[in-house]
Amino acid sequence: MTRGWITQADRERWQRDAVRELAAILDAHPGLPLIAWAVGQSGGSLAGRIAGPVPGAGTRAAFTAWQQALGLEDVLEVPAAGGGSAVWLRASARRGSVRITVTAVTDGEDAS
Repeated sequence: MTRGWITQADRERWQRDAVRELAAILDAHPGLPLIAWAVGQSGGSLAGRIAGPVPGAGTRAAFTAWQQALGLEDVLEVPAAGGGSAVWLRASARRGSVRITVTAVTDGEDAS
């Protein structure tokens, strides 16, 4: 019988892989707007979040800059509920063993 369980050591390794990927991303793209990053609890994923005003760039411009720099091709744009001008943005892709996702909510002022 083969063991098919995911172990704590597996999750720890996946988190270290995600952290290494984030370090490589930040080293390769020093001029991009600063955003918040989180490593997934079970590892294997990185989530970048563009929240609030981005110094020197609009929210959509910061999102587009990260999306293009990382080659995130799975892009989703959803208007906010209630007919407001806000738009939720998400882009994601897999880089090696790590799933990268970047999200943002625009206030509609910097819409494309």
